[in-house]
Parts: sequence; structure tokens; C-alpha cells
Amino acid sequence: MTISVRARESYDVGIICALDVERTAVEAILDEEHERLPKVAGDDNVYTFGRIGKRNVVVACLPAGVMGKVSATAVAKDMMRSFSIKFGLTVGTCSGVWSEQKDIRLGDVVVSQPDGMHGGVVQWDYGKMEKDGVFRRTGVLNKPPRSILNAVQSLKSKHRLKGSAIEQHLQNAFVRYPLLKDEFGYPEQRNDELFQSNYNHAGGDTCDSCDRSKIVKRLPDRGHKRPKVHYGNIASGDEVMGDALTRDRIAKEEGILCFEMHAAGLMDTFPCIVIRGVCDYADSHKNERWQPYAALTAACYAKELLGIMDQDAVEDSQTSRFRVPFSLEGFSRAYHFVPRADNMGLLEALLQSSDDETPCRQ
Repeated sequence: MTISVRARESYDVGIICALDVERTAVEAILDEEHERLPKVAGDDNVYTFGRIGKRNVVVACLPAGVMGKVSATAVAKDMMRSFSIKFGLTVGTCSGVWSEQKDIRLGDVVVSQPDGMHGGVVQWDYGKMEKDGVFRRTGVLNKPPRSILNAVQSLKSKHRLKGSAIEQHLQNAFVRYPLLKDEFGYPEQRNDELFQSNYNHAGGDTCDSCDRSKIVKRLPDRGHKRPKVHYGNIASGDEVMGDALTRDRIAKEEGILCFEMHAAGLMDTFPCIVIRGVCDYADSHKNERWQPYAALTAACYAKELLGIMDQDAVEDSQTSRFRVPFSLEGFSRAYHFVPRADNMGLLEALLQSSDDETPCRQ
């Protein structure tokens, strides 16, 4: 059922997807769908409006066939200009990295969370080539807003005590949209195959010709269909990761749980958290069979996360706590700024304490 139009200012949560299958998954878990609002001049996005829990959300997708972080940045900027977005989610699929320490399987969900020196997202293909061909990644991207990270902590506790609601949200989506189950249903565990890192795809559209003796034996078998949620660093870049040896090397160096192609364009301009469903293993054995289901598990986690967020506990923006208005007009943006803790502490104290309303520059 479509609900009558709401005021533009009531939409304060933005959700960005990269693919149409990911957008479909998000639309399937909306509690309500609202009528569209008139477009703002200069905004090229096409939006879906609705409600999840107590929050009104606006959903946008990257243009067909135009992938990567630059496209994601353009979508986010138009959304931020058209709506008073307090925080966002980027929801979609990814290529997972299995290890004995992190038993990541197809259909699982990966959520960006600060870990080590990273804020939850690592731009794996940005850096400089040093002596002897050593590539060193440089720069640190923003971490998710504090309000979302607090909600993540609360949801972790809830999952330990009562389990995840992802499966229930999946079933509710299939009841509401029966046609969805044929494409977005669980592909069965026998279709989850991880090949050894040094064994490449034998050719063809499927792995029917690949050597089954090269499949990694992962024990114990879970014995259930419930997606597991993993938290940590997500690698983002403009290239598809399809080489297992490179995957393993970068994952070990940076503590990576999965690879994707869009989040690096959002973290410094769009206050958000990254939620990804695992649809393959970032190797030459591509498996699109899991993509719809993985998109839906990510969307169901997003629904559960939004469901526990207090309407009044969300920060308006990263700068909402500052009392001194300031402007960076005329200055070029530093996309890989590394702050010094003592300098940032002093700057924040000055911005918070002054009552002077004269705009200043930093």
C-alpha cells in the first residue's frame, strides 16, 4: 500500500544502493512506501520514499551501468542537497574473505566498523608505489557517525541474547512479495564453494568444469541457513577484486573482511555505515547465483538496525556539536587527511566554547 505524500523535511535517513537488485531488496523490507515528492532542480537521482520502523527513509541507486566511487559520490551529494539527511546507510553486496579466524560464508552480512588504524572502510587501490615495487596504501577515510556505532553495539548485544531478526525479515518480505522468493530465496549451502587461492577458474559461465578436489574443506558445517553478521574493515576500490592471491595478501595486511566498489566515495561526504551481503569470494570463480539473496540479507540487517535507533538520539551532522560557524569555501578538499590528536582536540575545544557568531575559516 502506498501512503500519501510526506513533508520533505521528514526524510532524514538516506539509503544508497549500487545495483537494481540491491534497490529491490531495500524496497522489499520497507514497512511503508510513500508517494514520490517533486524533484529538486539539479538532482538527477530517482528516489523511493518510505518508512522503516519509526524513521522515514529515502532510497537512491547508482545509474545503470555507471559503477564506482565517483558515481556513488554524485548520488550522495544530490541526496544531501535535496533532503536534510542526518545519517545514511549504503546497502548492497560484496565479495567476502574467508579465513579460519573469520568463517565468512555466502549470504553472511559484513558491517563496517572501525578496526585498527582504519575507520571501517579502506580504499585498497589508493596509495603510492615504493622501492622494489611495494605498494603502500595511504590515507584514512571517515568512520561511521557515533550514533550509528552506538546502535551497532546495542544490536550486537541483542543478537547475543535473542538472536538476529534477519531470517524473520526475509520471510516477511517473501510473504509480502511472493514473486520475490524465486529470485531472492536461499540458494542452498551446496552452492557455496570456496576454491583454494592458487586454483583459478577452469572457464565457462559456471564452475561445473572446475576441479572439486581444489575446494577448501571448511568445518564444522553450520547446519542451518541463518546468516552470520561480521564487523570490521571493508575494502573499497574502483576495480573488481578477482584474484584470490591478491585478495588474501591485502586482507592480511589491512584486516579486511570483504571487497566492494562504492563505499570509498561516500565515507568523507556522506555520514553513513556500510552494510554488505556476501555473494562471492573475490576470486576468479564468480557466483552470481547468491547476489539477490545476499542483497536481501544486507537489507534485512539494515531494517533491524534502523528499528532500534532512537529518533531523538541521532546527530544532525558531524559538525552539529560546534557552536562556531565556519566555512571552507575557496579551499580545496583534502580527501585523505590524517589528523593529529592534540591539534584536533584544541580545534574542537575552540569551536565548541565560543559564542562569537562571526564566520571563520580554518
